[in-house]
Amino acid sequence: MEEQREALRKIIKTLAVKNEEIQSFIYSLKQMLLNVEANSAKVQEDLEAEFQSLFSLLEELKEGMLMKIKQDRASRTYELQNQLAACTRALESSEELLETANQTLQAMDSEDFPQAAKQIKDGVTMAPAFRLSLKAKVSDNMSHLMVDFAQERQMLQALKFLPVPSAPVIDLAESLVADNCVTLVWRMPDEDSKIDHYVLEYRRTNFEGPPRLKEDQPWMVIEGIRQTEYTLTGLKFDMKYMNFRVKACNKAVAGEFSEPVTLETPGDTLIDGGEHYWEVRYEPDSKAFGVGVAYRSLGRFEQLGKTAASWCLHVNNWLQVSFTAKHANKVKVLDAPVPDCLGVHCDFHQGLLSFYNARTKQVLHTFKTRFTQPLLPAFTVWCGSFQVTTGLQVPSAVRCLQKRGSATSSSNTSLT
Repeated sequence: MEEQREALRKIIKTLAVKNEEIQSFIYSLKQMLLNVEANSAKVQEDLEAEFQSLFSLLEELKEGMLMKIKQDRASRTYELQNQLAACTRALESSEELLETANQTLQAMDSEDFPQAAKQIKDGVTMAPAFRLSLKAKVSDNMSHLMVDFAQERQMLQALKFLPVPSAPVIDLAESLVADNCVTLVWRMPDEDSKIDHYVLEYRRTNFEGPPRLKEDQPWMVIEGIRQTEYTLTGLKFDMKYMNFRVKACNKAVAGEFSEPVTLETPGDTLIDGGEHYWEVRYEPDSKAFGVGVAYRSLGRFEQLGKTAASWCLHVNNWLQVSFTAKHANKVKVLDAPVPDCLGVHCDFHQGLLSFYNARTKQVLHTFKTRFTQPLLPAFTVWCGSFQVTTGLQVPSAVRCLQKRGSATSSSNTSLT
């Protein structure tokens, strides 16, 4: 009977989850229907505005070119009319002079003939007809104002809707969640040289699986991303998951969002200004206590920009009278009094591993070395307890180990 009840409870839970998913999808479909109406009205309005702008531009160009023809016609008409008037006046003057010359020639026997002939000669010399150019000042050819819009017509016939970039594909295998940072990597399904930038949106959530349409947390937007990956830093992992989506943009329009993904963001409670605190306790089986600091490879640690990091160890150093630092088989006994708060600082590029008193900031010892791989700190405890303060994400393995350690009395447990 109890098994049947448990099975029925599972069925009810499964149906409830499925019903919630269907309801969310129905809401999404209804919202999409509203968006289709609103978006289609908007693009239709934009299309009409673009064509109206094109019509206005063509009308403006037409008016300008017609004005050019009218001005050229008026200028040519003015020049030709002036030349015609000058020729008409010259012809009238020449005809009068010709008539006078004929009359004088008929009166050759007159005493006034020599004087009259001289006057006619002087008149011919000064006549406008002999100073007038018989070449038209302008041409009647208007071919320089002809047009051929065949190429432009082809361009207009080729008008079409803008090419929209494809939706990117988020590469989960290359993406990384670590150190209160998320590095998201994506790619385009097809090569597109016209992509100008990408837009990344993310939001926090407590629900696993596809992003829900109704969420309390808003989408946060990051624009102007030029590469196909982006690292979000300084995040607060105070919720279980984060949703991510990306879209590509050319210089004119944005494409569809990628299929959204949900990444788990394991973290601890943030206190005291945003630092992570965690503590591991063990029942001592001897009066000795030690803290070991090891470094192991962490794939993309350096790529995340962590070139230097520090940790503060709060040590329960009862009956502890000395402290020894060790690195690469090199041992250094720290002469200074054993601090109750030991600082460990690693500078990857400079090759420095330093131990110091976190209370007084006194450097106890520094190892100089050359790190050949990115690093990850790990701690080992022998009998006792210690507390680590760090701004990095608390590894989930530590929390699991804390639970196991509380039920055992192991004298040598490694937190890695």
